[in-house]
Amino acid sequence: MLKPLGDRVIVQVVEEQEETIGGIVLANNAKEKPQSGKVVAVGAGARTPEGQLLPMTVKVGDVVVYDKYAGSEVKYDGEKYLVLHEKDLMAIAE
Repeated sequence: MLKPLGDRVIVQVVEEQEETIGGIVLANNAKEKPQSGKVVAVGAGARTPEGQLLPMTVKVGDVVVYDKYAGSEVKYDGEKYLVLHEKDLMAIAE
């Protein structure tokens, strides 16, 4: 498994199949980029200039909402993941 460094988080992108009211399935290029996913790995946290470790707010298993164009897509073992900084996360879905 991937292990993020610092204040980075690895999110498994949740691909949702979208249909119109008439039941027509939209093509991938017509869909908007997903903005939510499940946290699968969390780094140790950011460090202050003094070297103090700041703990992460999110934990493995949280479903998060992130900025639309944030992070870098990574493929690992055939799965699609997104590597984000914690600051790019906007909310935890409960």
